[in-house]
Amino acid sequence: MRSYRWALLYAGLFFASSASADWQLNLKEGATEISRSVYSLHMTIFYICVVIAIVVFGVMLWSIIYHRKSRGVKAAHFHEHTWVEVLWTVIPFFILVSMAIPASSTLIEIYDKAESDLDIQITGYQWKWRYQYLNQDVDFFSNLATPKEQIGNESLKGENYLLEVDKPLVIPVGKKVRFLLTSNDVIHSWWVPALAVKQDAIPGFINEAWTKVDQPGVYRGQCAELCGRDHGFMPIVVEAKSEADYQLWLTSFAQAREQQQAAAEKEWSKDELMHRGEEVYKVSCAACHQANGQGIPGAFPALAGSPLLNAEPEAHIDIVLKGSSGTAMQAYAEQLSVSDLAAVITYERNSWGNQGSVVTPQQIQQRLE
Repeated sequence: MRSYRWALLYAGLFFASSASADWQLNLKEGATEISRSVYSLHMTIFYICVVIAIVVFGVMLWSIIYHRKSRGVKAAHFHEHTWVEVLWTVIPFFILVSMAIPASSTLIEIYDKAESDLDIQITGYQWKWRYQYLNQDVDFFSNLATPKEQIGNESLKGENYLLEVDKPLVIPVGKKVRFLLTSNDVIHSWWVPALAVKQDAIPGFINEAWTKVDQPGVYRGQCAELCGRDHGFMPIVVEAKSEADYQLWLTSFAQAREQQQAAAEKEWSKDELMHRGEEVYKVSCAACHQANGQGIPGAFPALAGSPLLNAEPEAHIDIVLKGSSGTAMQAYAEQLSVSDLAAVITYERNSWGNQGSVVTPQQIQQRLE
C-alpha cells in the first residue's frame, strides 16, 4: 500500500496543472536581435549534438545487439587502422568548425559596444541596484517592491513575486544602450534573460554590456551571483518605452527631483516623519534590522532599545549617512533623499519603545554640508 501511495503522489505532482504550468526546458527567444541570435546559436548547437548522439549511440546499440557473444560472434583483434584514425580526427574537426563559425559571429555581435546612443552606469549594492544615466541628470536606486507580508507567507503572493521593484530601469526602444557595470560591496551579476544580458558587477572593475530593444515592454531579471544573505531579493526590472514616452519619463523624473528638493525645505511634523519613515524603513532597513527592530543576533544589531538611538542624534545621523566600516551597514547619504533620511532616522528613534528626538531635513542637510 505504501508503494501505491508514493506512486500516486508522484503522478499527482507530475500531472498537476500548477506544477506543469511553468515547465520549460528551452531558452526563450527574447526581445532583442542579440537574444534571437543567441537562441538561434543555441538551437544550431543543440541539433548538431542531437545528430551526433543519434549516430554514436545508434552504432553502439547496433554493435551491442548484432555482435553479442550469444550470436556466436567473436571479437576481432587488430591494433591500427589508418583510415579509421583519419576519419575520427577529420570528422570532429569539421564539426567543431561548423560550431565555431556561428558562435564567433554571435560573440562579435555581443561584444560590439561601440556607437551607443545612451550610457548607463549600473552599480550593485546589497541588495539593490543604482542606475546613473551618464550625461543626463538621472540617478536613482531600484529596490525590491514585494511586500514583506508575501515574503513571510502572511498574504497571497503576487504575479511577479520577488521580481518587482519600486523604480525600474527605463530605456528607449530602438536605441543602443551601453551598460557600465560595477559594484559597491561584493560581486553581483546583472542578468535579464529577455535581453540576453548577463554581466558581473565587480568592485573596482568596470564591465560592459549593451542592448537594443525592439518593442516596448517590461523585462525582468535578477542578480545571478550569490551575493550574500537575501541574494534572492535583488530583482531587476527594465521598462522599454517609445521615444516619446521615454522623454515624458525624463520630464516626470525631473519634476520628482524638484519635489524632493521642495520636501527638504518643508517643515515636517513628527507624525508626517513617522509615517514616511516607516515606508522608507520597510524598503531600506527591515531586511537587516527586521520589521520589529530586533535585528539578527550575531549579524545585525537590534535598534529597539539601542543606546545610540536614545542619545543625542548626531552619532545616529552620521552612521546612517556614512555607514559603518567593516560591517554590512551601508552609507545612505547618496541612496536616500534628505527628507527620507530625516524621516527614517526619526522613525527609528521613536519606535519599538525608543524615546529619541525628532530629526528634521534641515539637520540632515547641515550634516551633509
